[in-house]
Amino acid sequence: MDSLSSLLGFRGYNPLEVIVELTIIWVVVYLMFRFLRKSSGAGVIRGFAVMMLLVVLALRLPGDANEVFGRLRFIADKLIGLVAILLVVVFQPELRQAMISIGRAKFLQRNVPVRRKVVKAVTDAVDFLSKSQFGAIIVIERSLGLDNHMRAGVSLDSQVDARMIQAIFWPNSPLHDLAVVIRGDRVAAANVQLPLAPPGAIPSRLGSRHRAAVGVTLESDCLVVVVSEETGNIRLASGGELSAPIPRDKFEAELAHRLSMPPDEPQQPIAPEPGERES
Repeated sequence: MDSLSSLLGFRGYNPLEVIVELTIIWVVVYLMFRFLRKSSGAGVIRGFAVMMLLVVLALRLPGDANEVFGRLRFIADKLIGLVAILLVVVFQPELRQAMISIGRAKFLQRNVPVRRKVVKAVTDAVDFLSKSQFGAIIVIERSLGLDNHMRAGVSLDSQVDARMIQAIFWPNSPLHDLAVVIRGDRVAAANVQLPLAPPGAIPSRLGSRHRAAVGVTLESDCLVVVVSEETGNIRLASGGELSAPIPRDKFEAELAHRLSMPPDEPQQPIAPEPGERES
């Protein structure tokens, strides 16, 4: 054991302490790669890792406590600090999503009860919009607010009413193009621009309305109802995932069920519908 510790440069350290530290480091690295594996950040971080490994091997191994390549090692130390800043900039979206995921933890969630009036009003409005094939996005806030997005919208602060929602999304209405946000039992704002999900997050057959529905759920724990203008299909988005089309006669029960579930509960996967195009 002593010879192995000496060979690896661990002489003077408690072997158990070394094992614990290496295990913690491995777990942290594993969780980072697991979080980034589905994002474009995975390839970037691999490139950074290779580059930093080469820098360390090239500049640290030739000299240890002496002045061999001292100036180059000084530059390397400054480069490592710069890379740390670059990592924060490059992975800003991933870091934001990680913080939001932590905020969604069950023990940090407010208890937001299901409001029957809201479920009924949204169901009646969506039933009409679906039958008429009027496109719509209805965002229902939960514990994380959407004030940053609502600032550019039209403030309403009115009672939730099916007829109001129908009127907002009536074609040629000044407010019909973007989203409605429901906060508590009130329609907080209309004409709200939502962030789009990154390309590839949803099937290409689904248009910008569905991308916006998924995009806002990547930044918040809200539940989003989206109605397709082309097909009248109704879907729900939460936690960055989009449900399969929901039949009109089952939507009310599904909406109430979703609102009573934790925000990170998995959605039903999108059913394959080749050739269908929805906005």
